Amino acid sequence: MDLIGFGYAALVTFGSILGYKRRGGVPSLIAGLFVGFLAGYGAYRVSNDKRDVKLSLFTAFFLATIMGVRYKRSKKIMPAGLVAGLSLVMILRLVLLLL
Repeated sequence: MDLIGFGYAALVTFGSILGYKRRGGVPSLIAGLFVGFLAGYGAYRVSNDKRDVKLSLFTAFFLATIMGVRYKRSKKIMPAGLVAGLSLVMILRLVLLLL
């Protein structure tokens, strides 16, 4: 079972809900829940086949890109820098699973 992947998906989902409660951005909530769902489904697929990392890799790359740009603009560690960093770690982990 891909516990790290499920934890990453839960973090993304929880972060989108927390961000909605703080700022009230409905589009951000919807996007965060969707990306969290994709990350969870990707973790499920990795749990069934360690080499099936395409969806998880895409999700982590997408979040690393979006949140990396946000971090570069705002220079704030929370939440953009944290999510971008965790996404980069997930990318590295998924690439290592393929080796």
